[in-house]
Amino acid sequence: MAYKLIEATAVRQGTIIVIENVPCIIKSFDISKTGKHGHAKVRIEAVGITDGKKRVIVKPGHEKFEIPLINKKRAQVLSVGSNKASIMDVESYETIEVPFPLNIKENLKEGKEVEYWDIEDGEKIIKRVF
Repeated sequence: MAYKLIEATAVRQGTIIVIENVPCIIKSFDISKTGKHGHAKVRIEAVGITDGKKRVIVKPGHEKFEIPLINKKRAQVLSVGSNKASIMDVESYETIEVPFPLNIKENLKEGKEVEYWDIEDGEKIIKRVF
């Protein structure tokens, strides 16, 4: 997979990086100063895009993180299940089943347009309803 690399000291809030092979969005970070015997450390709090799990890591400042390529696409909702929705891409007319977060379930109705993210490693998730 072709990823873009970013140093740990260059991360910002809202950046999407790969932690434990899961794409995560950074919620907060803290960079400590270099000390007498070591390098700067970066403490990152991130939430998984697909699983919603919170991850906290501490890495040296020179450590590199992978940034996944994410295609943001539009689709129309065909049907809604308990945790997945059947959607049709408005450009390619491809029909796929995609999971969605529980906080958008009440707005997710048949016939509505949604934005879904196609993450480079093949995962897809609905992110918002129009």
